[in-house]
Amino acid sequence: MIGHKRVPSREGGVEVVVWELSQRLKDRGYTVDCYNRSGYHVSAADYDKIPGKRGYYRDGVRILTIPTVRNPKLNAIIYAVLGTLRALFGRYDVIHYHAEGPCLMLWLPKLFGIRTVATIHGLDWQRAKWGNFASRMLLTGEAIAAKRADEVIVLSHHVQEYFYQKYGRKTHYIPNGIQAPTRCPVQEIREKWGLSGGDYILTLSRLVPEKGLHYLLEAFHGIDTDVKLVIAGGSGGAASYVEKLHRMGEKDGRVIFTGFVSGRPLEELMSNAMIFCLPSDVEGMAVSLLEAMSYGNCCLVSDIPENLEVTEDKAESFAHGDVRDLKKKLQELLANKGRRELYRQEAASFIMNKHDWETMTTETEKLYHAGS
Repeated sequence: MIGHKRVPSREGGVEVVVWELSQRLKDRGYTVDCYNRSGYHVSAADYDKIPGKRGYYRDGVRILTIPTVRNPKLNAIIYAVLGTLRALFGRYDVIHYHAEGPCLMLWLPKLFGIRTVATIHGLDWQRAKWGNFASRMLLTGEAIAAKRADEVIVLSHHVQEYFYQKYGRKTHYIPNGIQAPTRCPVQEIREKWGLSGGDYILTLSRLVPEKGLHYLLEAFHGIDTDVKLVIAGGSGGAASYVEKLHRMGEKDGRVIFTGFVSGRPLEELMSNAMIFCLPSDVEGMAVSLLEAMSYGNCCLVSDIPENLEVTEDKAESFAHGDVRDLKKKLQELLANKGRRELYRQEAASFIMNKHDWETMTTETEKLYHAGS
């Protein structure tokens, strides 16, 4: 597996997918190596040594750390180059690339006859944080995946149509899975942030421009309510944008920034939100949205195709980028408990029937062997 930052972690949807897939492949008898990037809170203490085996392991999956630089414009490129060179000597049957940037090097193992699979988690070049150079590199990685990969996986029908129209490439739609969660009563989130449960709107994502959190803050400021707004997630490398969000949040004592959350605090936040909101401009398939629905949350999402494919009619939506419409939809949901409860009753069973990690693993496994 090449393309993620580090596993196991929740630093992004790619990391969640890579780890869930790796664990299930390992359980099915595969030997799986995950190529982490250096500099992402990785230390040998996080992993295990197995007698008689080289390298570090976590839960039976080998973790190799590939050196790279912190510069966000070069990070993925250098990692992809060095990771691919290392993989050429790994005697792998399949190299599975994740995300557009790392696919820049997919052509090289192809020259050596190694089967390659690429998962396009989203059209990354659309993301606002990238400059012209980085966007061009991402588009190049996308084109290489389309033209050279043995198999291409996409997470939405929208992206599937995009690849066919632009490249004439037929891709495989394999959506992300989700596990049934265990709902947790309020405990740590009361101690940390003064939350009682049912008294906050939650959003969970990396704090980067394409997630649309500035729309949510602007809309929320104009609503007369005692309900709090909880913004959970790490910086995602966009320092100036994070500063902007905090400046916006300082104007309103109801806004809480939790930073990166995981474990029990995350489970409690998901279990006890009044509304979960995802105001993105760009998505692949948001793992946080799948999780929010699996907890039975009333969800409000931007109306981009990638979100609506997930929610169908089991969540509320607003016109993406439209602060006025977002404010209106939030006010309507805050005022209408019956409407919130209707979405709650339907969300969990709907999403659990639609998205399953074992099915996702089986469909991916078929592509590993398709050329055999």
